Amino acid sequence: MRSLGLTALLAVALATPPPGSAQGVVVDQGSFTVSIGGRAAGTEEFTIRRAGLGGDAAIFANGTITLTRDGGEQQISPLLRAVPPDGVVSQYQVVVSGVDALALRLRLAQGRYVAVIQSEVGEEQREFLAEPQTRILEVDVAHHYYFLRDVREGSVTPVLEPRMRESAELVAETASDEELRLGQTPVGARRVQFSSGDDRRIAWFDRVGRVLRVEIPGRGYVAERVDLLR
Repeated sequence: MRSLGLTALLAVALATPPPGSAQGVVVDQGSFTVSIGGRAAGTEEFTIRRAGLGGDAAIFANGTITLTRDGGEQQISPLLRAVPPDGVVSQYQVVVSGVDALALRLRLAQGRYVAVIQSEVGEEQREFLAEPQTRILEVDVAHHYYFLRDVREGSVTPVLEPRMRESAELVAETASDEELRLGQTPVGARRVQFSSGDDRRIAWFDRVGRVLRVEIPGRGYVAERVDLLR
C-alpha cells in the first residue's frame, strides 16, 4: 500500500466513528503524561462517554496519544465501543500515524473478534476468540484500564491487544488502598496489580473509578494523570 493510500484510509477511519459516539454523558475526560524507560515520551488525551438507553446503551472511549519514538513521532487514535456496565468490547478501531502507521478495525462475528489491519505492507486479518467479559487493552493507551476498574481480586479477565496481534488472560492479583501523589497532590487511590505470566501491570483508580496512573514495569511504561492536579 502506498503512503498516500494509507493516509486516506486513516482519514476515513477517523471520520466515520460508530453511531452515537459523539453524544451522551461524559463519565471521564482528562489527560496523562507518558514516560518510557524513565524518559518523557508524550501525552494522552481521552474522553469516555455513556450513551443510549436499555439495549441500545453503550460506552464510547476515544483518545489521542502522541509519543516520541526512535525514528520520529507516533500518534495513536483509538475508538472503542463497549457494553455497559462492565465495558465488554463490541467494536473497536485504532489509527496510528507516523512511526508504524496502520489502521485497524475489529468487530464481533460468530463468536470471534475479527480484526482487519491495513498498513504499508498491505492488509491482513486476525481472529480472536470472543470470550465472555473480553476487554481491549491497547498498547500505550492508559484510559483503557478504566474498563478494569471493577474487577474483583482473584478474577481472570480476557484481554485483547489488537495492534500487537495478541490476547491474554489478566489475573487481578492484589488490591490495596493507598495515598498516591500526582505531582504534589495527594490522592486516595485503589492500587490493583494484574498479571499474565511474566507480564505485570499496575493501575491506580480513584473512588469513582477514574484511572490515575498505569505502570507496566517490563516496558518501563508509566502514564500519570495530570488534569486532576491542583
